Amino acid sequence: MKAILVVLILLVTAAESVSIPHVRRFLGQFAGSRLRNNAGAALHAAQYETRYYRQRLDHFSFAELPDFNQRYLVGTTAGLWTPPAPIFFYCGNEGDIEWFSENTGFVWEIAPSFSALVVFAEHRYYGLSMPFGSKEEAYKDAKSLSYLTTEQALADFATLITDLKRNMSAEDSPVVLFGGSYGGMLAAWMRLKYPHIAIGALASSAPILQFENISPPESFYDIVSSDFKRESINCFDVIKNSWDVLEAQGKYGDGLISLSGKFRLCKDLNNTEQLSDWLNSAYSYLAMVDYPYASSFLMPLPAYPIKEVCKKIDDFPDGTDILDRVFAGVSIYYNYTGSVDCFDLEDDPHGMSGWDWQACTEMVMPLSSRKESSMFPPYEFDYPAFADECIQNYGVRPRPTWVTTEFGGHDISTVLKKFGSNIIFSNGLLDPWSGGGVLQNISHSIIALVTKLGAHHIDLRSSTTDDPNWLVELRETEIKLIKGWISDYYKDKAFTTYSIIPLFI
Repeated sequence: MKAILVVLILLVTAAESVSIPHVRRFLGQFAGSRLRNNAGAALHAAQYETRYYRQRLDHFSFAELPDFNQRYLVGTTAGLWTPPAPIFFYCGNEGDIEWFSENTGFVWEIAPSFSALVVFAEHRYYGLSMPFGSKEEAYKDAKSLSYLTTEQALADFATLITDLKRNMSAEDSPVVLFGGSYGGMLAAWMRLKYPHIAIGALASSAPILQFENISPPESFYDIVSSDFKRESINCFDVIKNSWDVLEAQGKYGDGLISLSGKFRLCKDLNNTEQLSDWLNSAYSYLAMVDYPYASSFLMPLPAYPIKEVCKKIDDFPDGTDILDRVFAGVSIYYNYTGSVDCFDLEDDPHGMSGWDWQACTEMVMPLSSRKESSMFPPYEFDYPAFADECIQNYGVRPRPTWVTTEFGGHDISTVLKKFGSNIIFSNGLLDPWSGGGVLQNISHSIIALVTKLGAHHIDLRSSTTDDPNWLVELRETEIKLIKGWISDYYKDKAFTTYSIIPLFI
């Protein structure tokens, strides 16, 4: 089977009746719309200027290798910002940094209250931060991709921050890290690996425990399934039963052509796996962004999108073709605006294909699916088969234990209690990635903020008039904790007369 390596959803293939992709990613191939929110993009673009930093290709050798331009965004208040006021630094994810900037309004909103400078740094090999001059050359083969690692990315951030502070005469300015999803993992890991660079980190929806033999591999799909089941048991059952129907129809002589027409695909299917991947992605991303208000982070979606999907499915009369119900439901995700004529299963709107390489090297995050609790076909992660596909696709063998060797994860409470400080792990229990998150306080300064109805890094999004009270209170708690870190830093530095930072926000 040809796996589709897709951003933080990983590893599901059916063992009984239908195939679902081995490896998925956080915000993968089907996660975004071709149409950007131009008004929103323009609004956020007015907040920053774009700069480039000449970055080393390999921080861990002294070989003479070509440098590359790393893109970063700096708040337009840079000219008004006065050291030693803080720097709020966003650790770029697996995609275009402007996209993440547009969808991280929390950082922009609170920065003025701290008189903070805002910096969003792009992750190497994504967006415009391409080594070797172009994406084609950067993604050419395993040799050119070998510098796409979390360690190199964190070293990029560390050298960029150090150079910025030096050039701005801001050596005494405290740095607070922010990140959501994979970016949240990077923020937490950077705080641990470079404690002299940043004083604290807000790691939102960061599944740092979704690695070998730490979190249950079935937690992701159990949570997705639970999110649908809490809205409608019938909706859950329809989706659960649809996989067998889909597989059976695809086996008919013209079954794939019929399915391609039924689901309005731009190209005829080669196999049912492609359609299963597409449906699986919709359900997974809907669980991630089941926000209590309309949003357009991945796709234009209504408030409580899972509720709307299940309403579509449940409103059909008994006896309706099950695949017609499923198509109507997933159309809430893929075509809520009604503007899409056909669906392209090869679309990668945010340029996140680099995660395929990361998932095949160090970011091996096993996911499984249980028959008893999941609406997805049962599957148990098969590492040998996964490794074989990585060898076939890239000529590399994954190293599933490297991330926990490099950053830790096992016995996380004991380790972080002794060696860590000033990290906020925020998670919403509707988010399927919360199964691999830190959900309990570890110490007085390593805090877990858990919300029952929170979805994927909802706290980092822009505030709205529709924000529920629990979300407002969550952000207030985060602000208070960050204020405490900065206040302690200034006290330790003896900046007793520094008055730009207000005591209360």
